[in-house]
This record gives sequence, structure tokens and C-alpha cells, in this order.
Amino acid sequence: MLRWTITFIIIALIAGVLGFTGVAGAAAGIAKVLFFIFLVLFVLSLISGKAKRI
Repeated sequence: MLRWTITFIIIALIAGVLGFTGVAGAAAGIAKVLFFIFLVLFVLSLISGKAKRI
């Protein structure tokens, strides 16, 4: 999941430099959504991992 986020950020940066603002905005939005999904899954993984140890 984090790999996809980094990929979309790179696409957004390249598109922004080349002047494709629509593509850059869309890629940045997708990267933001994927990053927040990654964070939620990461926190849930940490919580469930600690719950199993107790």
C-alpha cells in the first residue's frame, strides 16, 4: 500500500513539473487517500498485534 502511495506521489510530482496540473492533482489525491488507508491499517495492525500478546 505504501509503495502505491509513493508511486502516485512521484507521478504527481513529474506531472506537476511538466505542467499537467489535472493529472498531478488527481495523482496527489489518490496518493493522499492511499496514505490514509495505509495509516489506518497500520494502526489496526499494531493494536491487534498487541492484543494477541496480552
